[in-house]
Amino acid sequence: MNPVEIYTSPLCGFCHAAKRLLTQKGVSFSEIDVLADPAQKPKMIERAGGKRTVPQIFIGETHVGGYDDLYALERAGKLDGLLAA
Repeated sequence: MNPVEIYTSPLCGFCHAAKRLLTQKGVSFSEIDVLADPAQKPKMIERAGGKRTVPQIFIGETHVGGYDDLYALERAGKLDGLLAA
């Protein structure tokens, strides 16, 4: 299974929704809290192609995007394949 990383902030409802979806699917993930560790935010922005909002989700080397993008993959039946690749 591809490793999953998610950049979050504790005040972000979409971050909680993304983590909940991954948890419901039984997917373990590494969470990087950009509020607790502000030095991670510039790294996130660089990895995410300039996107500054959280969550930013990465599955393996693939930048998924935010919660809406993650949920769209799930609805389209493509999330499981990306996780397993």
